[in-house]
Order: sequence, then C-alpha cells, then structure tokens
Amino acid sequence: MSAVFLLPGQGSQFVGMGRELAQALPRAKAVFEEANDALGTDLAGICFDGPEEELVKTHNTQPAILTHSVAVLRELEHRGVKPRAAAGHSLGEYSAYVAAGSLAFADAVRLVRRRGELMYQAGLDRPGTMAAVLGLDGDTMEALCLEVEEGVVRAANLNSPGQVVISGEPAAVESAMVKATAAGAKRVIPLNVSGAFHSPLMDAAALGLSQALADVAVQPASIPVIANATAEPVTEPQAIRESLARQLLSPVRWEASVRHLLEDPGPPFLEVGPGKVLRGLLRAIDRRTPVQGVGGPEEIDTVAGSEGSTS
Repeated sequence: MSAVFLLPGQGSQFVGMGRELAQALPRAKAVFEEANDALGTDLAGICFDGPEEELVKTHNTQPAILTHSVAVLRELEHRGVKPRAAAGHSLGEYSAYVAAGSLAFADAVRLVRRRGELMYQAGLDRPGTMAAVLGLDGDTMEALCLEVEEGVVRAANLNSPGQVVISGEPAAVESAMVKATAAGAKRVIPLNVSGAFHSPLMDAAALGLSQALADVAVQPASIPVIANATAEPVTEPQAIRESLARQLLSPVRWEASVRHLLEDPGPPFLEVGPGKVLRGLLRAIDRRTPVQGVGGPEEIDTVAGSEGSTS
C-alpha cells in the first residue's frame, strides 16, 4: 500500500505521546532511543511522562513531534505502507524529508532541536506574537496586513479556507486583529507563542539554520515533498536546504500544498504522527477526501493490518 503522508507540526504534542508505541513496538522504541542518543538527553521521558512545561518548550516540542512521527513511519514502512508523496506542516517538513530518505533521522532530530533554539532566541531578540483568524481567506488577510502601519505583520499560516494565522510585532498583530474583526472574521484568537514564526522577525534564526543545514548530509528525495514556502515539490538536496531555511521567513502555504497533493498523486491520505490537526485541515479544504490518522499501535494495525512482524 502507498499513500500521501501528512506530517504534523508544533501544536500536536501531548504528554504521553509515543508511550504506547514504544511499549508495543520495538522498532518504534528504537527510534525514541536513537533520539535520546542523538540529543544526549531523555527526550523519550519528556514525551512519555512530561512534565508538560518541559514538553512545550520549543526546543523539546519540535524533536518530540518529529520522533513520534518517525517512530510511526518506521513501523508503517516495515508493514509495507510507504509514502508516494509527503508534506509536513512547518516542523513536519523535516519529518517529510526523513520519510523521503533525504535526511537521516539522527541529523533531523538534531536540526529541529537547533531550529527550536534559534526560533526561541529570535523571539527574545525581536519580540513578536501570532494570532489565528477564523472566517477570512488568505488573500483577504494578506491585504489587511499590508494596511497595518504599526509595524511588521504577515499572514504566516495559510491553513485552510477560513483559517489563517498572522505573525509579527505585537502592536502590528493587534492592529491586524482589529482590522480582521471589522472585516467580518468569525473569531480572532491570540496564540501563546514565544515569537513571530514564519515572518521577517525570524531572519536571524533563518541565517543560523542555513549554517546548520550546510553541515548536514542531504540526499535526493525518493518521493516528491511539497515545500511549505512554495507549495511545490522539492527533491534536490540544495533546494531542500533552501526550502527549510526559507520556511522560517515565509508563510506555510498548507492549503495550496494539500490542493497540489489532491491533484497529484491524489488519495489516500495518512496523517502520520501525534494529534489530529492535519485531518481537520484536510477536511476543511476538501470534505470529500478521506484521511486516516496513524499515531498509535491500533491505528497502525488498522491501516496496515497485523500481518507484519512487530519485532
């Protein structure tokens, strides 16, 4: 069986993530152990037992989600379920390149730890915030952001019809929220984040990430991976490096990415990793297309059947 793999990003984490996987499936347990070795810390313990205040720290959240996703990925591959294309939401783009064979898992988990550190530091150096806007489309929000005079604000996540996240300097985000409400937004929700992700305020983080990516081996992707910044497939090593660095400054064009995958190669779709955020977004984009979440042992059995060895 082959499917389009959708890999989740920050916000899908929860205390207890991966515990059942590691207990039931030795192959998944080995992925968590590899992450611990790569980082020199007990990431698995933070995933399985928390505390939540440690898990939600950006430099822990990002490797935690990637590790959970790759643990599921490895078991699916063993059971004969393979990706024919992939896309990951923000952080999840790294998981997608692991699925495509472009990044070794140990390199990817160290990269996303570094990415989390750089993003946090950029948030300290150039404070910013984010807000979710429900009920307006991306073009409308991008136009409203251009009207703001109080500072930098951008549409940062073009997630689905009627769900856009904006990002920028606090006063500018506040102004854009007021404009969105006046333009008919159903809800405008401030987000509890440590910086203005996917905006120009992340320029120092993008530079540091480019330097880190230059030191990592990147292989040609074995499948198309739809890049967040362009919503187009990326397969060549230098383009992968450039995509991952550019991503910190550019909007996550998730709706356009999913629409690309709906056309080529088309269903079926699997959300591979923790949470169910991407299932909700896909249904908002195209309610007719089924999507199966795969985050634990029972879901792996459902998708792949229980015939394969789990040792």
